[in-house]
Amino acid sequence: MSLFVLLGVLLVPLAGGGAVADVPEPGDGLVPGVVGGGQAEYPMDTPDQVLPPLQPEGDVPVPAPEEDVDELVEYMPRSAVAASCTAATGTHQRRVERLLKLTVDGRQSAADCRAIRAFQVREKIKPANGYAGPVTWARAELLAARKNLDPGRRCPVKKYAVACVDLDRQLMWVRKDKKVTFPVVNMRSGRKGYATRTGWHSVYWRHKDHWSTIYNTPMPYSQFFSGGQAFHAVYGQLATPTGSRGCVNLSYRHAQKLWDVLRKGDRVYIWGKRPGS
Repeated sequence: MSLFVLLGVLLVPLAGGGAVADVPEPGDGLVPGVVGGGQAEYPMDTPDQVLPPLQPEGDVPVPAPEEDVDELVEYMPRSAVAASCTAATGTHQRRVERLLKLTVDGRQSAADCRAIRAFQVREKIKPANGYAGPVTWARAELLAARKNLDPGRRCPVKKYAVACVDLDRQLMWVRKDKKVTFPVVNMRSGRKGYATRTGWHSVYWRHKDHWSTIYNTPMPYSQFFSGGQAFHAVYGQLATPTGSRGCVNLSYRHAQKLWDVLRKGDRVYIWGKRPGS
């Protein structure tokens, strides 16, 4: 098993001793949608819980990904994997229906399946079988945001840089006044029991080669903004059925680019709630 993959129920150390088990989320039983695909593996974030995060003596360079991650393999029930056009209602059915301008009733129909499958073919999502799962939803939200970045005007426009984190849509971007300095990208926020804290924060500590002091696991390009919560890269797919343990997870490539955009003291504004959490 890869060093960077944590599976199943992980007992998380608490400051006062003992441990707490992860709280299940809807979608925990989904698997990667490839024939013969095994249990879903989620590269989880590993937040430090001390201020400032402690670092072992001497920096340990974090490794780069061994290969590019295919972000577009959908997660679905094992019974739906081999279907050419599934009748199963997806975990993100209503959201995908809304984004694809279908009848929003939260129930899979033959027409829904055809429209979702066509979108999946166009966006190279595998398998293209019409299941409205987290990967299909994430891609549709990103494409919509590229056309209309902040339709609710939720992120305040300031003369200084603001990292905008939209938990409702699982998206983030950076803007300074009216200029977007880091384009909108998909991200992954805290799962049930590990909510990413909303409101105003500031980037208070940055460590490019950060190594978690709790789980002994790499957190590349960490930019801490609230206690142990940080922007940082993860190894693997972002649009998984469950969320992080509070951090704002980014792809390795996007976390690397964000490192060159934000600085210590830059403001972070977070709003909304991760769907299903």
